[in-house]
Formats: sequence, C-alpha cells, structure tokens
Amino acid sequence: MKTIFDTLSHTCSRSVTHAYSTSFSTATRMLAPSIRQDVYNIYGFVRLADEIVDSFHDYNKVQLFDDFERDLHLAIEHKISLNPILNAFQETVHKYNIEASHYNAFMKSMRQDLYKTEYESFEDYKEYIYGSADVVGLMCLKVFVKGDPQKFEALKDSAMSLGSAFQKVNFLRDLKADYEDLSRSYFPHTNLAQLDEAGKKQIIDEIDSDFRHGFEGIAKLPVEAKFGVYTAFIYYKKLLHKLKKTPPMEIKNRRIRVSDYQKVGLLAKSYISYRLNIL
Repeated sequence: MKTIFDTLSHTCSRSVTHAYSTSFSTATRMLAPSIRQDVYNIYGFVRLADEIVDSFHDYNKVQLFDDFERDLHLAIEHKISLNPILNAFQETVHKYNIEASHYNAFMKSMRQDLYKTEYESFEDYKEYIYGSADVVGLMCLKVFVKGDPQKFEALKDSAMSLGSAFQKVNFLRDLKADYEDLSRSYFPHTNLAQLDEAGKKQIIDEIDSDFRHGFEGIAKLPVEAKFGVYTAFIYYKKLLHKLKKTPPMEIKNRRIRVSDYQKVGLLAKSYISYRLNIL
C-alpha cells in the first residue's frame, strides 16, 4: 500500500534534516507533533535542491537540477513521486495549499547559484533572498497556521523577515566557503576580499533590522509553532552575536559556530521564556 511508501518518505525527510542541520533539526523537534513532519518535508525538499548547486561538483549539476525540477512538478501534478523527498513534499504542498509561486521562486534562486556568482544591485540581491529564504519562511508559515489564509496574511511579512535574517546570517557565517570555494558574493556593494569593520557593520545592521521585524510575528504564532520558531530565532541571534564580536579577517578565514554546549543552554533559555510567556 502507498501508506508504507509515504511513511518511508517521511523518514527520509527527517533523516535529511537530522543529517544536514542539527540546529534546524532541534528547532523542528520543538514544534508540535501535528505539524513537525510537514516542516521536515519542506526542509528535505529545499536541502536537496541546495545540495545540487552547492556540493555535486563532480557531476553535471545543470542536468541534475533540470531533472529535479521536472520531477518536482510531476510529483505535485500526480500527487506521487518515486523520489521519497519529493513524495513527502508534494503531500505537504497539497495538504496546506502551498502556492506554486513559492516553490517556483525558490527553484529560480537555486538555479541562479549554478551560474551567477555576484549580486551587484540591491534589486537582484533582494530577489535572490526572496526566493532562497523568504518563501521558505512562507511555506513553513502555511504549515504553522494550518493553511488559514487570514492568519497567513497577518504573519507573512514577519515570516519573510525572519527567513531573510536566517539566510543573511548563513551568508556571513559561510563567507569563506561561498567566496573562496564557490566564488560567490551575495552582499551588493561589498568588497569581500577587503571586508572591514564598517562593511561588516552594514551587513549586521541589515540583519538586526530583519530580526526585529521577524520577532514581532513570533509572539503571534499558533501555540503549536511558537516554541520551535523561537528556538531557531534564539540560535541565530546567538550566532549573529558571535559574528558581531569576530574580526572580519577571522570571519573570512573560518566558519563561526555555536558549540553544542551553548546550544543546550540556548534551548533551556528559550524554553523558560516560552513557558513564562515572555517572548
């Protein structure tokens, strides 16, 4: 029966999340069981697309991406895929009526990583961020509000800001890998080869603004989602704090991390804040 295959698909999406991101996996486990699997399904989909453009250097990435995008649309059209990750994702798409414009925008930004290495204008930069991060926040928000259109409209701007903040923190944290290994420069009008404190501050001020706007929506989230999203928020704020204190040259030379010990402390802190309703 297909139920067995669907269960296997869910397991694959969870495994992808656990394998690729301990922080996101931890935050997702803080979501209510009723919505947790659907967030795994979304993460599995976006992670596979991202891995094609970022990691599979010894293969024809354009062909792999073309095949993945074709299979994505077939999965959603036919409501099944022999790719377990896409099978799980299409289930979530139909369950919550996730708009095609959201996952199409995501795929558009991922495709740009196959050939575009520099974003010289703020317009191109914003479009890339929207597709690579904002719409991921919107897809998750659809799950959090269980498809309710009114709640979605009320919270979508905050969800996009939070997605932008997470992505920009990732860009700054992964500066060495993106710039040296993949020759990518996402921040416009910023010379990453000569990044100084002023340039770093400009980037961090932008991220801080996104975080402030994103935080406004967390307190308004349904109870099923609030603790999990707040856990992710606390983690990324800590990572940004470490980046603020790290000299630009060091950011360019190593990947800044939050230790496992610190993550445990952050989880405890976020739980206390959640239980005391002081978000």
